[in-house]
Amino acid sequence: MNMVQALNSALDVMMAKDPNVLTFGEDVGYFGGVFRVTEGLQKKYGKTRCFDAPISELGIVGVGIGMAVNGLRPVVEIQFADYIYPAYDQLVSEAARIRYRSVGGYTAPITVRSPYGGGIFGGETHSQSPEALFTHVAGLKTVIPSTPYDAKGLLISAIEANDPVMFFEPKRLYNGPFDGHHERPAVPWSQHPASEVPEGHYTVPLGKAAVVRKGEAVTLLCYGTMVHVARSAAEESGIDAEILDLRTLVPLDLEAIVASVRKTGRCVIVHEATETGGYGGELVALVQKHCFYHLEAPVERVCGFDTPYPHGFEWEYFIGPARVATAMRRVLEG
Repeated sequence: MNMVQALNSALDVMMAKDPNVLTFGEDVGYFGGVFRVTEGLQKKYGKTRCFDAPISELGIVGVGIGMAVNGLRPVVEIQFADYIYPAYDQLVSEAARIRYRSVGGYTAPITVRSPYGGGIFGGETHSQSPEALFTHVAGLKTVIPSTPYDAKGLLISAIEANDPVMFFEPKRLYNGPFDGHHERPAVPWSQHPASEVPEGHYTVPLGKAAVVRKGEAVTLLCYGTMVHVARSAAEESGIDAEILDLRTLVPLDLEAIVASVRKTGRCVIVHEATETGGYGGELVALVQKHCFYHLEAPVERVCGFDTPYPHGFEWEYFIGPARVATAMRRVLEG
């Protein structure tokens, strides 16, 4: 399966298993979603369980929260993460707080799916990476898969969770892994071992990172598309890097991070989002706190620049293997 098919399979499995699971959003029903993640679900489960919503992100999430506190498990789609901001108040003030506010009387098991990130010439309004805004909010979980296998397992875990989950899907990975070399022919998921996705129910636990490449020289912490860019950087530079795919930012697998950084003594953090206020800053603080006496060099960050996402300079902005390799060399020289 490619990632689109894996996500569709996760929704199909959960809608068949639990009649309380439903999905809706802009163009989600008849059209099957702008990226076809919900294709065929309305035909199979009917218009009450897979349907189109008005173009109102605030309304989509608000209705989803109402459904969730009344016993349903809605999976809502925000067509692009760039348009999630109108729903931010509902997510922060209502979904994230309801368990605490009601002293456990209510939960909001809502999953908010949204494509995010760059690499598809979407320009400033279709390429943003807003994940750090949600990791700051107590009560929200934040999940970002990097492979079809993880995408299905993590989405099933998110739907089964009893708290709200932000599920960001790297749109550049929908149809194949992307190593940052835009000038090369596209590679389909069928050539990647993580495209072997079981048909039925399985889960990938939230809060568990994956070591996707073992190494001794430096630890690379990354997620989403940057997992594949990091692997390419390690292989092309010849640097013996250990790569951790965080998979979930909240909850975070701190134990795996500490074990890897204490082993290598060096750390580079890679994410698409802008550097200032990005999730990498939190990772730097945690590594500094828990691995201080094991660090041989300052922690490096390779992030998006502090500008709106440029349409005309896509590949100057998008992080490629060369930038990651340069950061690894700096920490090795340090």
